[in-house]
Amino acid sequence: MTEMKVEKTASRGIAIAPAYIYREVDLTPDTYLVEESKVQQEELQFQEVKQAVLAELEQLSQENPIFAAHMAIADDYTLQEGVIGRIKSGKRNVQQAIAETVEEVAEIFGQMEDEYMRERKADVLDIGKRFLLKCKKITVQDLAAIGEPVIVVAKDLFPSDTVKMNPEFVKGIITEEGGVTSHVSIMAKNYGIPALTGVSGILEKLKSGNLICMDAGSGRIAIEPEGAVLEDYRKRLEADLQEQEEIRKYRSMEAVTPGGKRISLCINVGNTEEIKLALDKNIDGVGLFRTEFLYMENTHFPTEEEQFAVYKEAAELCPREVTIRTLDIGGDKNLPYYEFEPEENPFLGWRAIRISLDMPDLFRTQLRAILRASAFGHIRIMFPMMISVEELVQAKEMVEQCKEELRKEQVAFDEDIETGMMMETPASVLLAEDFAREADFFSIGTNDLTQYILAVDRGNKKIASRYDSFHPAVVKAIAAIICAGHKYNRKVGMCGELAGDVNAVPKLLELGLDEFSMSAGNIDYVRRAILNG
Repeated sequence: MTEMKVEKTASRGIAIAPAYIYREVDLTPDTYLVEESKVQQEELQFQEVKQAVLAELEQLSQENPIFAAHMAIADDYTLQEGVIGRIKSGKRNVQQAIAETVEEVAEIFGQMEDEYMRERKADVLDIGKRFLLKCKKITVQDLAAIGEPVIVVAKDLFPSDTVKMNPEFVKGIITEEGGVTSHVSIMAKNYGIPALTGVSGILEKLKSGNLICMDAGSGRIAIEPEGAVLEDYRKRLEADLQEQEEIRKYRSMEAVTPGGKRISLCINVGNTEEIKLALDKNIDGVGLFRTEFLYMENTHFPTEEEQFAVYKEAAELCPREVTIRTLDIGGDKNLPYYEFEPEENPFLGWRAIRISLDMPDLFRTQLRAILRASAFGHIRIMFPMMISVEELVQAKEMVEQCKEELRKEQVAFDEDIETGMMMETPASVLLAEDFAREADFFSIGTNDLTQYILAVDRGNKKIASRYDSFHPAVVKAIAAIICAGHKYNRKVGMCGELAGDVNAVPKLLELGLDEFSMSAGNIDYVRRAILNG
């Protein structure tokens, strides 16, 4: 028997089943250069492959909204120009041109510190894989053909792989790569499949058919267990199945504490597809709509109409609340069509609200789109990275200017739209009461707040153990924010990772938090924790 302990729980749960090894196919591109006379032929081949991939994604998007976003990536101007440019200028064959372009675009995401953003690299690579499979006319293992209980083990899995899985037979997922915020993790949570990611070396220890016991909640894996160990896992599996049955009973209930306080349970998303996937969770709305994807997955600054269409769809999907965070770009989030000046420390540099206020036309375009969409549901505007009341006042003045423009144009919007802010800097904590006089609501971003208060780079592995959102200094900061907000009758929410941690629920309720916003997979567990106090 071999036992392993890992840290990345992508989706909770316990599973016992034989291993199904999902092998990667060799997609190494051909490396020959093409002659000038054959350049057009290579371009034509790329267009044919692209159309085939788009048709495939169109069909998949009918079953799962994630693939609507993949269609946008596959049809992206930047991707196409990168491939065509390499064929024309570099005389690359179509396979090499695709591989190099996809790798370049994927690395933009892969180098980001924010884990949610970094995991979008997998989406780009998934598209590249589809292109190369079409070029090489290769057929991969069909996970839809699995007809008996197994635990799928792979180096990594893309959304196009997991969408084929039947949860009746796929009892668990283990990958050597990937992260807890990847689409594979999101889909595993939605399907209720236990999943562990980042399990280094697992493939070396396994053969197909080996019995695996996995406890994704504690990050434990046992290969070919026997006797007491196997019996222990069987008992835990039975208890876990009973818990899953119990937790589903809570889903229809409102999140009300034993003391009678109604808590809002919301989700954090980066697009409308993620909202659609979470609607069956009985959510109160979207506590954080990250708008940077509209900018990052584009070839230009998105227009007012492009943004309006997305925000309007979000409002119609979640009419009770959609909190849209204005552009939070800069730092580790760059744009392929806009060059940021190099900064020694970009996380303390020109980013988020600082960019919006310095580029008023860009800011006004986004604010007008948000305001217009507010006519279709309860939308709130949230500003990131505030450090002074003057910044908040200036941002609110921009909102008023946009309102006046829309009134003159006789365009409908919510006249009483709320404007709030992220509480994620030490300055915002120290000035919490001053901000509370101006802001309609607060949302605590514990990821950055923890990092800035503790002076700990959460992306630095050497000091990762010092990154602790339960640190007394962080807890005191959260308490101060909630106290200041409530003093002025402001609703205080939280959209950082701590909001989805069931271990934090009792303390956050004690401090008086009004809204918890998290990844959809944590909603059921947090709801139960709230109801049970």
